[in-house]
Amino acid sequence: MSDNKNLEKNSSIIDLLKDLIFINSVIATEIIKITENTSRIARDQTPPESCLKEHKEIEKKILEICDKYIPDKVKILKKHIIKHE
Repeated sequence: MSDNKNLEKNSSIIDLLKDLIFINSVIATEIIKITENTSRIARDQTPPESCLKEHKEIEKKILEICDKYIPDKVKILKKHIIKHE
């Protein structure tokens, strides 16, 4: 395979991985909110503060990962997560 073909293939794989990081980050943060909402409905009260705090820490880590690998896409995810608060 020529060098140009290798570069194109590598670039495509990198783009795919970046897209997957973004998609998985959205899924992960949405699942956190679904879990909180389900807990709220099941208990008829807000989830324990310790859980909410841990969820915020997890969301923060997800945003750090996004910022590291897909800084051009992290802004929209940050905006969405903040809307959930």
